Amino acid sequence: MSWFESLILGLVQGLTEFLPVSSSAHLRLTAAFSGWKDPGAAFTAITQIGTEAAVLIYFRKDIGRIIAAWSKSLFDKTMRKDHDAQMGWLVIVGSIPIGVLGLTLKDQIEGPFRDLRITATMLVVIGIVIGVADRLAARDESGGKHRAPKQRKTLENLGVRDGLIFGLCQACALIPGVSRSGATISGGLFMGYKREAAARYSFLLAIPAVLASGLFETKDALETGHVDWPPTLFATVIAFASGYAVIAWFMKFISTKSFMPFVYYRVALGVVIIALVATGSLSPHAAESAG
Repeated sequence: MSWFESLILGLVQGLTEFLPVSSSAHLRLTAAFSGWKDPGAAFTAITQIGTEAAVLIYFRKDIGRIIAAWSKSLFDKTMRKDHDAQMGWLVIVGSIPIGVLGLTLKDQIEGPFRDLRITATMLVVIGIVIGVADRLAARDESGGKHRAPKQRKTLENLGVRDGLIFGLCQACALIPGVSRSGATISGGLFMGYKREAAARYSFLLAIPAVLASGLFETKDALETGHVDWPPTLFATVIAFASGYAVIAWFMKFISTKSFMPFVYYRVALGVVIIALVATGSLSPHAAESAG
């Protein structure tokens, strides 16, 4: 992998990780359209450590409160009713599905799931799902001629059941094209949560899953030597910087704006990819992963 490739792929990772457009799909597509080797699942997982570092810094106050309260709740029963302590447990509960499925489907994630036909299909299907969820949320927020606005849930209303559903939605993002934020946020909107609440829990929920995946792939890469470390680490730093800027923008955007621009983009991109693959202009299979 060249330094230019690592710069571009790092930017793509950081710019798309937190948007509902699928960062893994865009890394795969950037390589395919540029004629580069597929950076591979290991590159994706390691560079995601950079974007999750951006989450840790952006939400540092929330994370600090949650860890402190959760730690106290282990020894002080009275703390177990504290919202921050409960959030700590709910992040753990919500991380179980992706942990189990990630280990179970590891070979498929690194192989068949990276087929561009699957990626394109997921871009379209999940795009439509996000669009429906967005419309439902907008209807509740605005009300109507004969209906008052409906109060949507906040993170204070989050329980084990909803936490697990959020976790199952996040696990769908193991398939390129789904989008971690898109799946979890739309899942939250279907369950009646406010946009900002769904996004905040989505970002917090991603921390243990992404860091665990990145560290696992790092350990595996160190043992096998299949990763070109200098460009990969450079891409990770670029992903951190660009990712932090996107989080700050996105949290402001979702409080007042619709997700429909992302929906149109996903569907259009998916249709273009399907057409290119169908005409033979683009191979559905990854070139040999970059090492």
